[in-house]
Amino acid sequence: MTKRIMCFGDSLTWGWKPTLAGVPVERYRKEERWTGVLAGKLGDGFEIIEEGLSGRTTNVDDPLDPRLNGAMYLPSALASHLPLDLVVLMLGTNDTKAYFNRTPFEIAAGISKLVGQIAFSMGGVGTAYPAPKVLLVAPPPLAAEMPSPWFDELFNGGRTKTLQMAQLYRKFADFAQIPFFDAGAVINTEGVDGIHFSVENNAVLGTALATAITSQVFSS
Repeated sequence: MTKRIMCFGDSLTWGWKPTLAGVPVERYRKEERWTGVLAGKLGDGFEIIEEGLSGRTTNVDDPLDPRLNGAMYLPSALASHLPLDLVVLMLGTNDTKAYFNRTPFEIAAGISKLVGQIAFSMGGVGTAYPAPKVLLVAPPPLAAEMPSPWFDELFNGGRTKTLQMAQLYRKFADFAQIPFFDAGAVINTEGVDGIHFSVENNAVLGTALATAITSQVFSS
């Protein structure tokens, strides 16, 4: 039976193609995005569902755009795409924006809320499907330098927070007894804007996550 995997994230999952100017941007082609690479590596027997939204946070409202609170949308996304076998959850970078003033622990607490929503997502509208498993992914740290002065201000102090994210996410994953993957262990943020992925980043991450999924989640 085909295993259905939903990838829930932000612009790193949507496939933001970085530019020196920052915006406007295009999206990487499907086969270039890490989700597309993942699908290719997993092959037959797996279906990948992309749920990436640029700017998405874990559980905080963005004063510039009401659509971006991940915790407000995740339950609907889960119900919409059931049945699901796994949710690959990678969020947190946008929570480091300066105007949120969040601590790394507050960001990790935000991701814990999303994990809880997945764990208790049994059934959709008129259905009785079981809750999917979750693979928690810590995004890689922001680059040390950003060429866009606006992005540099927007993420002022963000790199320091993203450097702590993987350790906190791992601690929570151990506590919640769920699989964990540190994207920063296999890639750096090499997009020219200092925030997003290069083509090579996408390829390496998609390949590594395919291995993690088959070895940590569906090994038996």
